[in-house]
Amino acid sequence: MKRLGWILAAAAVVLTLLPGWAQGAELAPGGKSAVLMEVKTGTVLYEQNAHEPLPPASVTKVMTMLLVMEAIDAGAISWEDKVTASEAAAAKGGSQIYLKVGETMDVFDMFKSVAVSSANDCACALAEHIAGSEEAFVERMNVRAGELGMKDTHFVNCTGLDDGAEAANHKTSAYDIALMSRELLKNHPKIKEFTTIWMDTVRDGAFGLSNTNKLIRFYPGATGLKTGFTTGAGYCLSASAQREDMELVAVVMGCQTSAVRNAACKAMLDYGFANFAVLTPELSEAEPVRVKLGAEDLVEATLSDWGAVLVEKAQKNNVTMALQTVEQVTAPVVRGQVLGTLTIRSGDQVLKEVSLVASRDVPRLTWGQLFVRVLRRCAMAKGTA
Repeated sequence: MKRLGWILAAAAVVLTLLPGWAQGAELAPGGKSAVLMEVKTGTVLYEQNAHEPLPPASVTKVMTMLLVMEAIDAGAISWEDKVTASEAAAAKGGSQIYLKVGETMDVFDMFKSVAVSSANDCACALAEHIAGSEEAFVERMNVRAGELGMKDTHFVNCTGLDDGAEAANHKTSAYDIALMSRELLKNHPKIKEFTTIWMDTVRDGAFGLSNTNKLIRFYPGATGLKTGFTTGAGYCLSASAQREDMELVAVVMGCQTSAVRNAACKAMLDYGFANFAVLTPELSEAEPVRVKLGAEDLVEATLSDWGAVLVEKAQKNNVTMALQTVEQVTAPVVRGQVLGTLTIRSGDQVLKEVSLVASRDVPRLTWGQLFVRVLRRCAMAKGTA
């Protein structure tokens, strides 16, 4: 048993041992609902009315940006594509860059306008470019929400504007916002290249952009993500920040002022960074396992389905681990085949057991290969006689 507090932490199961994480934080965000989530593990560190469906205003665009980035990753569109503004896009109110009907702009600049200045006209134009119409894009938004487990969500537009006839049905929850924010941050890190911009321009410098998220400038480690405001929704914010190996997303909905929403997210982020640590287990001490009758003599063991893990800072120095692997395995070895166990403890209590599995396939020697190997060993034995 070796102490590895600087690289280990208990997994999400630790939450069952420390139920006060999500409920016991002495925070009063000041909005109608709030959630603090750790991005890598998805652990909720604080919540208040987390599943109450509420209007999200422009925080809706977290999903819009997610679908744009997924379309780019899939090769359906590119950053260089030229997008033409339709009448519907140009007619969008609220925050905008005042697209004119027929004006063209590349995806990169339109996306930047959405991420930095919450441009509703650009969000609509991008939605139409991807799906043919905003309505078709919204269908994709709702499908994706279902895939992410966003059970409190129903979108009716891609902007969060509440001036349409169906706006009363456009709702999501603080928890669901955290889920889609986590997906965007975790799997599309390029988003931070846009959401950390403080000021920029489009149209060859003719139109200025200013970030609506003031925490980007004033909160250390801030990485995004999206503000929102309408009269019906109040002031909303999904705020992300990263320090060392831990990234957090703080969501607040229904605040009375922008100052309250900023203070709420700052308080949650401060709480998370002050009390928790995220670390990644390493297997530098795990010896490769010998393979009998294999095309290779050794196979490395790796952790199965294991990523970053989380503990309270006060606990991390008490975390220990024990590695146990089989001495030998007979070929063929299949990638993912169980070779041992990593046991993580805090004191005498087992926090988590994780399987150690083969990192790759190792085929069995053919009869011809086995014959050649025997001949070589015989030749080596004669050479040393």
